[in-house]
Parts: sequence; structure tokens; C-alpha cells
Amino acid sequence: MSQRDYYEVLGVARDASEDEIKKAYRKLALKHHPDRNPGDASAEEKFKEATEAYEVLKDSEKRARYDQFGHAGVGADAGGQGFGGGFDISDALRAFMEDFGFGGGGFEDMFAGGGRRTRARRQARGKDRQIHLSLTLEEVASGTKKKIKVKKLVPCGTCDGRGAENPEDVTTCPECQGTGQLKQVFRTILGQTVNVVVCARCGGQGQAVSRPCRTCGGDGRVDGAETVEVRVPAGVMAGNFMRIEGHGDVGPRGAPTGDLIVIFDEVAHETFARHGVDLVTEVHLTVTQAALGLKVQVPTIGGKARISIPEGIQSGKVLRLRGKGVPDVRGGGRGDLLIRVVVETPQRLSRDEQELLRELARSRGDRDPAFQRPHDVETSDAGR
Repeated sequence: MSQRDYYEVLGVARDASEDEIKKAYRKLALKHHPDRNPGDASAEEKFKEATEAYEVLKDSEKRARYDQFGHAGVGADAGGQGFGGGFDISDALRAFMEDFGFGGGGFEDMFAGGGRRTRARRQARGKDRQIHLSLTLEEVASGTKKKIKVKKLVPCGTCDGRGAENPEDVTTCPECQGTGQLKQVFRTILGQTVNVVVCARCGGQGQAVSRPCRTCGGDGRVDGAETVEVRVPAGVMAGNFMRIEGHGDVGPRGAPTGDLIVIFDEVAHETFARHGVDLVTEVHLTVTQAALGLKVQVPTIGGKARISIPEGIQSGKVLRLRGKGVPDVRGGGRGDLLIRVVVETPQRLSRDEQELLRELARSRGDRDPAFQRPHDVETSDAGR
């Protein structure tokens, strides 16, 4: 993945609108397109880089993650698909063609001839399903397995997903003659393009159903559910997501199945706050404990630890227990436990306690407020 700032790559401001981002990308993509720069490796690299940036910034969710976490928020390590170094020229060309109305599909379906390209769209596939999975901090810290029930479209049991109860009612599509594709020829600024699209009549299946199944109406799918086991890696954060291939909606009449996208949520913890891989908690001390120092027991994830409080510690001081935080989901070790000291000043004192504090103040040379003379007290000009 490119490590250049995506806004810099496209030459737009960080608050640029979707239209401004699209215009900037289109200008760069047309300038560096391989068809216009045959054999130019530098132009190809700039075309890939611009497309990679556009694919992130055009998507509101990806853009928000990028704005917050940079490249780490949109890479494979962030729980998403990302590009992870695998964003090659075929990916860039595919994205360009899809975004600017040239149809979808795989680069393997494209061919060049005299500067012209032809491509076919992918066979219609099932839709992706998206769910949210709530995790406790303990589950995040150790990793876990979860079984979840996903509502989705499943193959029709009456026709086994064919769309017709009788196999003989499934015949070759008369529109595309069984290819599942139709060719369209049109001219663009890049020259003549032959666009191969999915046959609308058969949905790319190459087959027609003369007598649709009475249960699914010929679609080959019905409402159902599936129980999926999700292996959650240790260290995921709220907003990270995982794509599980082949567990979305099944495609019509045996077409490829979509994916399941699991978005992780984190339940607030009563003791710890999380800051990346570090955990933060508090230890409350009395004035005398803070002055004299002591050893105290503090909670950790899954246990407890004993720490030494140095004498004279001040309120707000942060102590660190290394390795007691949350694992880095990228495998970069474990964070720390940060313990913020809160020194509590007593609000109600007995006469004996007040006298003890006055005696302490006198022994330390502190001025006793009870014996201040009127002219020693600072006054404000306010209200005069």
C-alpha cells in the first residue's frame, strides 16, 4: 500500500467534497492511464497510487478510519480487506472501469488489441451481510471464538437452488445463448470499448427457467439463517471488521455466495479505559498514604498486581505496569497498564484531626490559615 498521504496523492484538501475527490481522481487517472502511456512504468505506478487513494477517500467509512488512524486504519491489519501490497494494476483498472461506468468484473476478462479493451462483468453474486459483534475487554485482551446466527438467503430446499423443481425446466437462455453475457460496443475518450455485460434475462447464469419453482419463484433462494463461528483475534478495536468469505447471501440459482462482514464493538469496562493497546485505571490514596508511601494492590485484566507507591507522590502522577495492557492486533507485543494516582483531600475533619494538621503545618514552617492577620489575606478588586 502506498504510504503517501491520500489527500496529497489526489491533490485535494482534507475537507474536500466527494465531487472534488472524484474530479481530482478522474483527471489523474486519465492522465496516467496505461492505455495512454504504454510501457511507462512510472505512469502505471501513479495510476495505481491515485486509484488506491480514491478507493479509500470515496468511501465515507474508509475515509473516516483513514482520517483517524492513517494507513493503519484501512489496511488488512485494521480488520478490513485493505490492499496490503496486493493492489496491482488489475485492481486499479477494475476500480477505474467500475467507477466510471465501464461495468464491473475481473481483469482476467479483459483483453487488449490496438489500444482497445474488452471486459465482462462478474456473474451476479449474493449480497454481503453485515453484523455487529459486541466484545468485552477481557475477550479483546485474550481473543475469543463466537458463534453467531446470521439471517441470510439460503438455497431453496424445494428446487435445490436451481429455480425450477424439474431439472428439465432449466434450459439455455435464448438471449445470450448460454454465455451469460452480452457485448456492447461504444466509444469513450480512451477509444472504442467493447463492454461485455451480464445478460439481464438470465442474470449471467446462461440458463432460463420455463416453469419457476413454486417456493422461491425461480430465484433459487429463500429466507433462512446460518450459524457461523467467528475467530476474533486478540487486540481488535471498536470499528475493526473482519470479512468471512462465502457466508453472505447465496447467489441466485447457484451463483457465487456473498461474504459476511463482522464489525467489532467494545463494551465499556467499569474499571479500565482503553487507549490503543494501553489500559488506564486509577488508584485513590489518602493524603497520609500519598505522603508516606505504601504498597497497594491494583486490578489487571484477568488478575491483580502489587505496586509500590513512592512517598510524596502527587495527585495526577501516572505509574506504568509494562505488558499489562492489550495485545497489538498486528503482533507487535502488548501494551501497558497506566495507573493514575488520585490523592483525596479529606472534607470533614474532627477537632483532633484539625489540630494534628495544624501541628504538622507548624512543624513544616507552613503558615496556619487560622492565624492569618486580615492584611495578610489577598483581596480582589472585583466588586469594588
